[in-house]
Amino acid sequence: MASPDSAMPFGVTWQMILHQAAAPVVALDLHARIIYANPVACRLLGYELQEVIGRPSHDFTHPDDPPLDHELFAGMIASGTDTRNEERRGIRADGAVIWVLISYALIRDEDGKPSFVFAQYHDITERRTAERRWRGTFNNAPIGMATLDLSGHWIEVNAALCDMLGYTAEEMRSMHASDLTYPNDTSEIDVIAQLAESSGDAVSVEKRYRHKGGYPIWILIRFNVVRGADDQPAYVVAQYETIGDEQLRDSHIAHMALHDPLTGLANRALLMDRINHELAALPLHGGIVMVLVADLDRLKPVNDRFGHASGDQLIVTTADRLLRAVQPGDTVARLGGDEFVVVSRAPDLATARTFRDDLSEQLRTDVVISGEVVELSASVGLASTADTTTPAADLLHDADVDMYARKTATR
Repeated sequence: MASPDSAMPFGVTWQMILHQAAAPVVALDLHARIIYANPVACRLLGYELQEVIGRPSHDFTHPDDPPLDHELFAGMIASGTDTRNEERRGIRADGAVIWVLISYALIRDEDGKPSFVFAQYHDITERRTAERRWRGTFNNAPIGMATLDLSGHWIEVNAALCDMLGYTAEEMRSMHASDLTYPNDTSEIDVIAQLAESSGDAVSVEKRYRHKGGYPIWILIRFNVVRGADDQPAYVVAQYETIGDEQLRDSHIAHMALHDPLTGLANRALLMDRINHELAALPLHGGIVMVLVADLDRLKPVNDRFGHASGDQLIVTTADRLLRAVQPGDTVARLGGDEFVVVSRAPDLATARTFRDDLSEQLRTDVVISGEVVELSASVGLASTADTTTPAADLLHDADVDMYARKTATR
């Protein structure tokens, strides 16, 4: 075994400075072998100096982590990168696993040629343990939990909240909380602004969110602001619990009263509410509100040939294709028989027309009904407005008229 200073690439002065440093410091040759370790680094690893000198650094690295070897340093040299930070797991002499943040610095000689590497270790085991504990609590909580930025966008959401609102985590991360909030209910933006401006760190509110199925649910939300190192709000942690039936204050909350029993889509009552909601939100979002009416072209022949059970299967298939074609926050409704309605937003009429054409294409396909291949198709009409005073019934009527005109033209 080499002596502690037999391969030392730096002078005695630097050795004395590093020896007395408060942080763990290790010097590595370009093959990632340890050529120096100060006392703090030895205590961190649980070894005597003589036990680490000359050994490859991967001897002290967790086997499941990428190896710390000469290829890492060769990559730094090739890319001209003289510094690098990364988090790794280390193995102590007693077998304990520790997390360390390693800061590498490539040291060059007077001619600019790479000579050796300094590695400073920062023990982050406690931080990593706390993060894992938080992650486990967050993911497995029986109530809804989320983190939001200061503008009200969801950053992280857990499975309980996704189940509560009917959206996937990916869909929710693409939305702002206001996208699911009814116009007259408390806004997350206002709550977060209130928290940011006050000395308090928590507030609770009751409000309605719109479930993906189109119906409202009452939720108690507890907002907690998390402050950064400058003591300024950095982000918000929110907890969500549904409010029991005895506290529900909206006569339309009963799901069966607002939904089509066959498909689970919104019915006419809920549809009109959703159109009015989108009209009221126009000043906030801009663009236009669009209403599309889709009428199946071949439901009656299916009923006549295969029976009404097969016709119901075609209706359910259509509902499923519509739900997959729309964006999060859109409303899909069934008005009975073979007529469906989609309510959505668009930046302009050209985009709305493209959406209508795409929807028509989504509904043009072959499906298997009662063992037979049936061609599914629908005529889709469009009506839109940028005027918040437009009656919802007028939009629905105009879309219906456009749908029949397109159906007639197709025939």
